[in-house]
Amino acid sequence: MQILDPEGNRRHQVEGFLPPEDFLGQLKLGLAHAAFAREDWKEAVKRFEDILDAHPGSDAAPEALYWRGVTRYKASGDAADLMETGAAFKTRYVNTTWAKKASVWG
Repeated sequence: MQILDPEGNRRHQVEGFLPPEDFLGQLKLGLAHAAFAREDWKEAVKRFEDILDAHPGSDAAPEALYWRGVTRYKASGDAADLMETGAAFKTRYVNTTWAKKASVWG
């Protein structure tokens, strides 16, 4: 599966079979990344939050939490958004690569 933006640039790709929950999470992640690339911060945050709310157990959720924090920071310029994300990883998705990446934030 590939998610392309309107200009035809690939924004997300997934190979192989995924169970429905993970497939939907990855599909939504691709749409969120496309909104991020357009710098549509409000839409991107909404899409990342949808993954966290609707698919919290999917493989896409830790990545969505990370990018939600980055997107909020891009929109506000306030480092507190990154610190909040770093703190969230201390209780959610603790042993993931995304938690390691966010560990510098708090």
